[in-house]
Amino acid sequence: MSDAGTLTRADLAESLHRQVGLSRADSARLVEQILESLCGALAKGENVKISGFGTFVLRDKGERIGRNPKTGVEVPIAPRRVLTFRASQMMRDRIVDTST
Repeated sequence: MSDAGTLTRADLAESLHRQVGLSRADSARLVEQILESLCGALAKGENVKISGFGTFVLRDKGERIGRNPKTGVEVPIAPRRVLTFRASQMMRDRIVDTST
């Protein structure tokens, strides 16, 4: 794993290389194809569910009034689309089990 406990594309490709036996180039290509498919589906407005892992959900947030915390001045916040991730119950259980 890379520095600071961050899992990178290269780490995923290296893991595929070691565990599955694909060449490093094929492993890197496969990781890129998976991420491209995931990004493409999200760009089309589709939610992405990976069984046992979680769901990437797109939500539309309406316009609302926010407040500048320094000045207290109210400002409108434009409507926007946000991406959220909801971990599956299996993933939540695994995270809780390893953190104790």
